[in-house]
Amino acid sequence: MEDVLQIFSLSGRTAVVTGAGSGIGRATAEVLSGAGANLVCGDVDEKGLAQTVGTLTDAGGKAVSQPVDVTRREEVEALVDRATAEFGAIDVMCNVAGIASDGLLLDASDADVDTVFAVNLKGVLYGCQAAVRAMKEQGKGSIINVSSTAIDTPAPKYGLYSMTKAAVAQLTKTLAMEVGRFGIRVNTIAPGMTVSGFTMRHIYEPDGTINQERYDAFVERMRKLSPLGIVGEPIDQAYLILYLASDAARFCTGVIWRANGGQSML
Repeated sequence: MEDVLQIFSLSGRTAVVTGAGSGIGRATAEVLSGAGANLVCGDVDEKGLAQTVGTLTDAGGKAVSQPVDVTRREEVEALVDRATAEFGAIDVMCNVAGIASDGLLLDASDADVDTVFAVNLKGVLYGCQAAVRAMKEQGKGSIINVSSTAIDTPAPKYGLYSMTKAAVAQLTKTLAMEVGRFGIRVNTIAPGMTVSGFTMRHIYEPDGTINQERYDAFVERMRKLSPLGIVGEPIDQAYLILYLASDAARFCTGVIWRANGGQSML
């Protein structure tokens, strides 16, 4: 009989996580490390990155940090190279880094378009390309990208963001077709509304403190979007990423996975 817990173990494997300095990226690094993986953590937020790696190593995990701007191909490639140099391989690539974009599509400037597409789409593409080059030599690997429930539920002022996330979903499916022959799986998660600094950027005061009234209103509004009546947390996405990184998902590729509390049904 198969050892069920062992199927989810990442012991001896190496994972790269972009956007590891906070939110879903940090939770992902913590969960994968807890499953036994060696971690290479990247982010533009060097302070947040240091906090993440400190947490992992304090808990007995093996982790290194490397600042990375995912809009720069050479920096993403260097992040993957760090994994192979430090730990001998890259088994899991998590392209989590992303930015929000607020505003009507009619008002989007060239600078707005270029910035959002550079981070949310090009950054994922660069991560996939670098990971495939390293993984195909070993004949296996798992790439997990991050899309969004915004691809299922269009909303005013989220147009640029949802466009890039829809592109990530298509990138994932196409790449899965192209690299399956190398034993590489490619999947994407489409998170629902998750309580994190990313989604709650509008509830902070200028001094950085939380406006409790706006916070409570935000959480209540998100609860009503889910048949479960709850709001997601970064750990909910991280557990789904663990599944996709593990051997439990060996027959899964080219799929958009939705941990969203049923939000996209309503």
